[in-house]
Amino acid sequence: MRNPVGKLLLFGATGDLAQRMLLPSLYGLHADGLLPEGLTITGTARSENSDAAYRTFAKKALDQFLPEDRKDEDAIKSFLPRLHYQALDATDLAHYTDLAKKVGDVTGGLAIFLSTAPSLFEPVIRGLESAGLAGPTVRIGLEKPLGYDLASSREINDTVASAFPEDRTFRIDHYLGKETVQNILALRFGNSFFEPVWNAQGIDNIQITIAETVGLEERAGYYDTAGALRDMVANHMLQLLALVAMEPPARFDGTAIRDEKAKVFRSLRRISPIEAPQVTVTGQYGAGASGGEIVKSYVDELGKPSTTETFVAVKAHVDNWRWQGVPFYLRTGKRMTTRRSEIAIQFKAVPHSMFASRGGLLQPNMLIIRLQPEEYIQLLVMAKEPGLDRDGVRLREVPLNLSLDSEFAGTRRRIAYERLLLDLIEGDQTLFVRRDEVEAQWEWVDAIRAGWTANDMKPKSYASGTWGPSAAIALTERDGVTWQDD
Repeated sequence: MRNPVGKLLLFGATGDLAQRMLLPSLYGLHADGLLPEGLTITGTARSENSDAAYRTFAKKALDQFLPEDRKDEDAIKSFLPRLHYQALDATDLAHYTDLAKKVGDVTGGLAIFLSTAPSLFEPVIRGLESAGLAGPTVRIGLEKPLGYDLASSREINDTVASAFPEDRTFRIDHYLGKETVQNILALRFGNSFFEPVWNAQGIDNIQITIAETVGLEERAGYYDTAGALRDMVANHMLQLLALVAMEPPARFDGTAIRDEKAKVFRSLRRISPIEAPQVTVTGQYGAGASGGEIVKSYVDELGKPSTTETFVAVKAHVDNWRWQGVPFYLRTGKRMTTRRSEIAIQFKAVPHSMFASRGGLLQPNMLIIRLQPEEYIQLLVMAKEPGLDRDGVRLREVPLNLSLDSEFAGTRRRIAYERLLLDLIEGDQTLFVRRDEVEAQWEWVDAIRAGWTANDMKPKSYASGTWGPSAAIALTERDGVTWQDD
C-alpha cells in the first residue's frame, strides 16, 4: 500500500554514497516522473553549503556518475530545485532546531535516509526527537553498518526503536534492491517445475559467491575494523541464502516474505568453536596481479600490520526438513580473480544412467543465477552431441540462457537504490530488513568470530588475483564438490 511522503531528508549528503548512488537514483526517479509532485529533498552533512552551492555540487555528481544515456539537461534542470541543504554537527542538539526549520512542516510525511557511523546513532536519534523530526508522520531508512556484533546492533536498534517503531523503520541492504535478486523469488515461486526439486531430495549443494577485484580503495578506516565476515556475510550473503532457502510465502508483502526469511536465519546451524577450523576459512590478500596491474598486499595498502580478513569461506547448514544435509558454501573476498556475484545451485545426479554402458558421461544439472557484473539465469542441462554414435553416445553439458540484459533490452536497468529510495518514500517495507532478521544474522556471525578467537585463527595469505587461500578449495573438495569458477 502506497503512502508517499512529501519530504526527504538525506544524511551524509556530500559523501561518496550520495554522489555515486543516491543523487543519481533520485534524479532517475524524478526524470521518470516517479517522485511525488512537490517532494523536497533536504541534504545535510557537516560541511557548510548554501542551497545554491549544494545544487552545484549535485550537478557535478550527476555529470560524473550518470550514464550518458540518462543525461537530460532539461530533466536535471527541473530536478535541482528540489534540493536544499542544511549543515549539521550531528553531536550538537542545538543544530537540529535549524535542521527542522529548514525541512519545514512534516505533517505531510517525511522520510529520512540515515547513513552514519554507529557511534552517531544515539545523538542523531535524540537530535531528531528533540526537534520534532521523529513523530508519527516520519519514517527512517538506516544504511549499514548497523553495529559490528549482536550487542552493538541491539544497542542501535533499541536507540532507533525508542523514537521509531518497527513499522516506520526501514533497514537497507542494497542487494535486495537488485533486479536479479528479486528474480530469485519469481524463478522459485512463479514456475511450477523448480519447487518440487528445490529441497534436499533434488539439490546436492548451493554455492554463493561475492568476489571483488578491488582492494581497500577509500574504505580503509571502516574496513579494517569490520573485515569480510561483517562487511559481506552478515548481511548481503545471508540475505541471498535466505531467499534461496525460504519456504513459499503466502503473499508478496513485507510481513509474509520477512517472516519466511527470519525462519531461515533461526534454522541456520550455529558453528561451534570446535567446528570453526573445519567449516570456515579466513584469508588476507597479499601482493599480486589484478586487472593486469601489480598491486600491493592488504597490509601495505593499509600501512600497518593487521589481522583483518579480506576473504572468508563458510560451509553452512540450514537445519530444517527442506534442507537437511545440503551444504551451503559461502565465499567472499577482495582482490579476487574476477568481479562476480552469483548463486550456483547444484542438483543431484540422476539415480541411474542408461548411457554409461555406451560411454555417455552425465554431469549433474546446475542452475546459475548471476547478479553482477552481467545479469542472467543459466540452466546447465545434458544434451546428445549430433552424430551416428557408432563409437558410443557422446553427451555434452549445454546452457539454457535467460539473459535479463537481452530479454528486457528495451527496459532500463535501474540502480538498486532507485527502488529502495522509492519504496522508502512510498512506505513499502517488503525489500527492507526486519529487526529479528538482523539479530539472528549477527548471532550466527558472532559464533563464527568466537570460534576464530578460541582457535586463534589468523587469516591465511593469498595472492591478489586468485580465488583465495588454498584452504577454501579444500573446504569443498573434502565433500567432493568444486567451486563454480568458470
